[in-house]
Amino acid sequence: MTGQRNKHENPMPAIDEGWWSSVLMEESRYSSAHPPVRSAGNRSEVRNDSKLVASHGEVETDDSLEKKPATNWNQVKELYMSDQIVDLAVTGHNRGGLLVEGSGLYGFVPFSHLIDLAGKVENIDRDHDLESYVGRSLHLKVIECVPEDDRVVFSERAAQSEPGKRAELFSALQPGQKVKGTVTNVTDFGVFVDLGGVEGLIHISELSWGRVSHPSNIAKIGSSIDVQVLDLAPERCRVALSLKRLLANPWEHATVEFPEGSIKNATITNVLSFGAFARLDAGVEGLIHVSEIPQANGQPLKEILSEGEAVQVRILHLDSAHQRMGLSMRLE
Repeated sequence: MTGQRNKHENPMPAIDEGWWSSVLMEESRYSSAHPPVRSAGNRSEVRNDSKLVASHGEVETDDSLEKKPATNWNQVKELYMSDQIVDLAVTGHNRGGLLVEGSGLYGFVPFSHLIDLAGKVENIDRDHDLESYVGRSLHLKVIECVPEDDRVVFSERAAQSEPGKRAELFSALQPGQKVKGTVTNVTDFGVFVDLGGVEGLIHISELSWGRVSHPSNIAKIGSSIDVQVLDLAPERCRVALSLKRLLANPWEHATVEFPEGSIKNATITNVLSFGAFARLDAGVEGLIHVSEIPQANGQPLKEILSEGEAVQVRILHLDSAHQRMGLSMRLE
């Protein structure tokens, strides 16, 4: 880990609780299709309302299950603040992960935070693999503690680092710092990165200066990655990260490099019914409206253009302040 500032000195965005709230709302929407918790026996194993949203894109819901006993929040907070390891029994599961409990402790372990399953996205039977955990005891750490939302999230992977490591890392991290981590999960809304005991999130908006169709096109689970720290929230164990701010912002010089009327090489990145997006060599991306594609003539664009195809485009108009560019395949 290094304190070196990004040499390009891209402006640091203001990150507040509203930013985090918007991410949590995305997580909830992303997770809403997960099936109900499968529980062991008739024990009460869910929180007081019908929904538990973890900070890693997983959720468990079931309105029919009984209420669980009250959580010992003093105990939870002490475990969280001291970064201690605790042993809890697995009592149930859903597609998102495991439900765990102990004396006065009730919470959720996201699938991506299980040592043996993290990173296994394809060619697995989640229900079968998660069912095998029921009845077992796991070494866990609290990675998120939100009493007002009745949410406690545990991690088996975080428990691999010694107690107190999280506090040590948070004291060493600072906004603007360049750090190295390992990609632990890729969701619709961003990429989670383990920084060595603390996990951070690269929101989809911070992955690239260009448009990102899906985070999986940028990062892969298990890969090593350099990121910049944007913001820290130790009390919630949250770290906002950026990938794009380690690179020069190509839009800053777009007016000079891409004057209106100039012809440039580009690569098709997405084909839609109303047009196609194309990325220029510098990394900026623009829209070719269907009316600016001569070959169209009423045909579906996906029969004419394909992702990855090299084309030439003419710059129609440029709005660098809002990172928008209009392109045309009519070169004359």
